[in-house]
Amino acid sequence: MIRARVFLWLAALLLAVGLARDRVDDWIDATVIPPLVPVTSVEVLDRNGALLRAYTVEDGRWRLPVSLSDVDPEFIDLLLNFEDRRFYRHAGVDWRAMARAGWQALTNGRIVSGASTITMQVARLLEDSGTGTWRGKFRQIRLALALERQLTKDEILTLYLHLAPYGGNIEGVRAATFTWFGQEPRQLTTAEAALLVAIPQAPNSRRPDRNPENALAARNRVLQRAETFGVLTPDAVATAMAEPLPAERRDFPLLAPHLSDRILAENPAGQHRLTIDATLQEQMEALARAAVRGQDDRLNAAIMVMDHQTGEVLASVGSAAYSDNPAQGFVDMTQALRSPGSTLKPLIYGIGFEAGLIHPETLIEDRPTRFGTYAPQNFDLAFRGELSVRDALHASLNIPVVSLLEEIGPAELMNRMRRAGMSPELPAGQPGLAVALGGVGVTMEDLMRLYGALASGGSYVPLHYRDGESAGEPVQVLSPVASWYVADILSGMLPPANAPRNGLAFKTGTSYGHRDAWAFGYDGRYVVGVWLGRADGASVPGAFGADVAAPLLFEAFARTAPRLAPLPPPPPGALTVSHTDLPPPLRHFTGRGTTEADPDAPQIAFPPDGAVLARQEGLPLLARVDRGTPPYTWLWNGRPIGIGVQDRDMDLGQPGAGFVDLTVIDSRGRVATVFLEITGP
Repeated sequence: MIRARVFLWLAALLLAVGLARDRVDDWIDATVIPPLVPVTSVEVLDRNGALLRAYTVEDGRWRLPVSLSDVDPEFIDLLLNFEDRRFYRHAGVDWRAMARAGWQALTNGRIVSGASTITMQVARLLEDSGTGTWRGKFRQIRLALALERQLTKDEILTLYLHLAPYGGNIEGVRAATFTWFGQEPRQLTTAEAALLVAIPQAPNSRRPDRNPENALAARNRVLQRAETFGVLTPDAVATAMAEPLPAERRDFPLLAPHLSDRILAENPAGQHRLTIDATLQEQMEALARAAVRGQDDRLNAAIMVMDHQTGEVLASVGSAAYSDNPAQGFVDMTQALRSPGSTLKPLIYGIGFEAGLIHPETLIEDRPTRFGTYAPQNFDLAFRGELSVRDALHASLNIPVVSLLEEIGPAELMNRMRRAGMSPELPAGQPGLAVALGGVGVTMEDLMRLYGALASGGSYVPLHYRDGESAGEPVQVLSPVASWYVADILSGMLPPANAPRNGLAFKTGTSYGHRDAWAFGYDGRYVVGVWLGRADGASVPGAFGADVAAPLLFEAFARTAPRLAPLPPPPPGALTVSHTDLPPPLRHFTGRGTTEADPDAPQIAFPPDGAVLARQEGLPLLARVDRGTPPYTWLWNGRPIGIGVQDRDMDLGQPGAGFVDLTVIDSRGRVATVFLEITGP
């Protein structure tokens, strides 16, 4: 009864004030208006405008930017019909509705209907002012009248679309549609639109996840009123009333979260539109999760997809799960420095092609060879003798590529890597021949740049993430002929089991100690990269690029390009001939400055190079050397542990866990070294 009297008193007062029009105009013009641009969430959008990720505003609220054209027109119709049918005809206060509400209050002894307009609600929301006192209502009326003089009706309505409360920390219709329906507000069902009209009147008591009965009743009142005033047909209302309410609050989109964080760090305000394709990104994230499911919980995966013709990154998956999990999911593995394993070999061969040192059909030696003090071995410890460069790259043999790099020079390899946009980091000092086998730190993004150059005729188009951003001028990394030779070889690689032999050019790699399993592939348009491993750099026993990364690569490529774009035809100057038809200088490559390894030199038979050995309490670790001339000297990380040893077997005791270099030197000074990892208690 008291509130009804206050309402009547306020209506009478406003009527009296209305008679003094001049003074009222001055009073309205003197109104202090709060800021009219609400702070909205920073958004990261994909290339088509789809939301990838949003961030809360400073007070922890979700308030997404929205325009009137972004919202389903039926929602606007239902909103105005229920809240303010004369919105486009009044000047901020609906005096007719005020008088009606006052008369109803007088005759009923209580408030039957309200008279608050959309503009008055915006005034209340802008200042977060209450409605329970006459002073609060009076202030809303004054501010509403002032707003109508400053803004258009559509601008006022847009403010409402930003500020309307929807329960908890949700404000604005766009945040509400993501919360309750998981979608943009462009296209809503009639029932969804009606629910969004109803919730702001009592946002916490009408949340459909907590108070479904209240929410249902309020939604249906909106629908009934729409039928009463002819906004909806009876059939449309019946259909809408039969539609169930959302049962739970949904999460906001969280696609490309690592990349979004990086973009936000560069510019923490506004809206960011990326080259990412949301649909493809979602598929790649699902693939990464599937790749580690059921495996060691510290195993992680990363995937990237790039259009090498434009340099646009279409998908970037930094880890299999964006969470603080044992796999360190918050770490962006596309940016982490890792060993590339054998993935640099195509570039080394490409430089050799360009320099005229080799051709794909050139014969090259794969024999035990020492390069100064460096004596690399193949992964399987076997040697294949003389074979073609094509076969050497197919088999990813180590000695041929190191022999070629000695001729080219490690410095030239580093130079080409930098020309491809890479930022290689060396452990210390000048680059050595070990760079050919992964002895350098690079990121996955670096390798995507390199393979983008290989795929684009040797011309690197700068990789970028921002939509509409200029890629910059291409940089020639390899000649078109050299890059075509590389593509021709890689497209003939035998695919993994159950994968199609579709001509995808790809290369795998495994870093020392099985820490990184890589696979990169490309066709005439796209480059896809895959990494599997542990973020902490620990070994993953049995993780080979060809076994675990290559199948994932083919799955990722099938989702990126179900039909491969053809690789370019041979450019002018390419020699498509057999070995016998090559010019004599290209028929054989025998690297200068290399020497045949001594066949009688010592070789550590056990443990093999790259082995991961589990330490067992109470049991010694044994090593054995074959060949060589005793006595032997054994070194553990450079420290002598056995001098003058006549026996070929060596008891290494119970070493501590960690990584180690085990070296044996025979009486003639010949050396053999293996690299191990010791695990266990």
